[in-house]
Amino acid sequence: MPKKTQILIIHGGMTFRSKKDYLHYLKTRKLSLKKKIRWSGDYLVKKLGKNFEVIKPRMPLQENAKYSDWKIAFERYFPYLKNNIILIGNSLGGIFLAKYLSENKFPKKILSTYLVCPPFDNSLPGEDLVGGFKLKSDLSRIEKQSKNLYLMFSKDDKTVPVSQAKKYEKKLKNAMIIIYKSKNGHFKISSFPEIVKKIKDDVKRK
Repeated sequence: MPKKTQILIIHGGMTFRSKKDYLHYLKTRKLSLKKKIRWSGDYLVKKLGKNFEVIKPRMPLQENAKYSDWKIAFERYFPYLKNNIILIGNSLGGIFLAKYLSENKFPKKILSTYLVCPPFDNSLPGEDLVGGFKLKSDLSRIEKQSKNLYLMFSKDDKTVPVSQAKKYEKKLKNAMIIIYKSKNGHFKISSFPEIVKKIKDDVKRK
């Protein structure tokens, strides 16, 4: 029986400069009774199939995130991880992985890392990127630890604009940067066949 390839997905989140800003967000955010269907949920599990094990930790205080808290939660999963793991970080989860892998040695061999619409710095048009998620100047350790590194952006993303991709491109010389014409803005999509194909191709080539 073949070993399952593990996929660890770090979801997105928000950060706020102050408790006042956070409370204002809670009082004014738009509400919806519709179920949110995201590509990173059941869709990915179903499309990848039985040879993959998808792990989705719920990171602490998702809507008022702190890097130090997320780091603790992330590292608690290490005893359960296997070599040739695939890491996926979505939005804030993307910069979390970028920061962690640029500053720390990951305990297992990484087959691929996917950073999906990751912010690079605190120059976003509508949100503050604070809470300890600031990247250091040297990101080379990410590439050294990951056999394949992909960064994915969308031209119509107003939350994390494509200008952030160019900043990563300057720091990561061997990363594959993919810019889609449209992924419904900030990758608010229910299906993502491109990432499924790339993941399967990575595993075939390993």
